[in-house]
Amino acid sequence: MIELKPFAALGGADHGWLKAKHHFSFASYYDPSNMSHGALRVWNDDEIAPNSGFPAHPHRDMEIITYVREGAITHQDSLGNKGRTEAGDVQVMSAGSGIRHSEYNLEPTTTRIFQIWIEPATEGGQPTWGAKPFPKSDRSGKLVTLASGFADDEDALPIRAKARVLGTTLKAGETAEYSADKTRHIYLVPAAGSVEVNGIRVNARDGAAIRDEATLRITALEDSELVLVDAA
Repeated sequence: MIELKPFAALGGADHGWLKAKHHFSFASYYDPSNMSHGALRVWNDDEIAPNSGFPAHPHRDMEIITYVREGAITHQDSLGNKGRTEAGDVQVMSAGSGIRHSEYNLEPTTTRIFQIWIEPATEGGQPTWGAKPFPKSDRSGKLVTLASGFADDEDALPIRAKARVLGTTLKAGETAEYSADKTRHIYLVPAAGSVEVNGIRVNARDGAAIRDEATLRITALEDSELVLVDAA
């Protein structure tokens, strides 16, 4: 079963410095029928104006993955971590027992990100932050695991959830496949381009909520970049 969520139909907000679209109920967009997809709680499509961003604010008991699509995001937190994550790269924050952080676009152009929140398998624990480059050339034509709570995914950034975040870039006509237990919750969003997933067209920034599909066959209808979450 594949439920398509067209980008134009997503909830959202325009704060001037931030233009946000919410795949799930978030902040001022409240929809009790659209709270999550399994352990995947938030998928925000954010456009952050130059020299602006999110001032320091708290989180706890959430795995927060930031996939930078364009520009760069600069992170600072109460643990003393500082970092700049560029387009194509990923940062992960395990909020654990509690952390404060800020995220700013200090670039001269708009930064575009996907911010993904996944509920952790256990509450509490020491908060952590990490970032890693994932060159798009390395994931051309194949799904690469970017963040994962499974020990076998050794090259991925670790998260404390029974989930993984994957990315790929596909040339027009290329196909990638992904297999998962049919009980898993899969959510897929093209950052750019358009793809066909088991016969369903998914355009740029649309969401596809997937259940009861043992294998996903993803074919690019044009040059595309996409992110996929496999959650409990």
